[in-house]
Amino acid sequence: MVKIVSFDLEGTLVTQDFSEFVWLEGIPKLYAKKERLNFQHAKKIVLEEYEKVGENRIEWYDIKYWLNHFGLKNNYMEVFREYADKISYYPEVFEVLESLSKNYVLVLISNSAREFLEFLTEKIKSYFRYSFSATSDFKFVKKNEKFYRKVCEILNVKPENIAHVGDRWEDDFKIPRKVGIQAFYLDRLGKTNHKFAVKNLKEFEAKVRGGG
Repeated sequence: MVKIVSFDLEGTLVTQDFSEFVWLEGIPKLYAKKERLNFQHAKKIVLEEYEKVGENRIEWYDIKYWLNHFGLKNNYMEVFREYADKISYYPEVFEVLESLSKNYVLVLISNSAREFLEFLTEKIKSYFRYSFSATSDFKFVKKNEKFYRKVCEILNVKPENIAHVGDRWEDDFKIPRKVGIQAFYLDRLGKTNHKFAVKNLKEFEAKVRGGG
């Protein structure tokens, strides 16, 4: 029986627009100003530096690391506030969270760094009892089996009592399924013909309430 309903964040509850603007415009723009470069030149340098680190290192996800790396004195909240209007929730999010929160404990499970997680969920955080950042809270670069087991331990719940949904096939579906979590793959484009794939969160809610 499902007791806890877990959601990924970016690509599931909110679009990735905000993060893309922060990383691909915000940081390069600040660097361009500091070094007196044109934007495209600065962006090229910044992206090359990102790639040198790569997504398999924890620094990749840490905005404070990057501000320091590029010698920028700005607080990350300055960058976030500049792009706050880029935060966009998927259409069904509020309705589904409101509905599910009446019958289940809701939790947030994300790869996003804590800084991003907190800012992106400002309007929906009241629905969630717990939130977990793989990168900030556990220093894992991905939501791996150890991460999911740790979350179950903290929540004091068996994996089979959690239903999870997210848009990453490996991180949000295959890995939690291995652990025993009732995971569903969110494919908003409807390209995946799989019994555990859903096209939106309304479909996910129906699966949760219908027992999968």
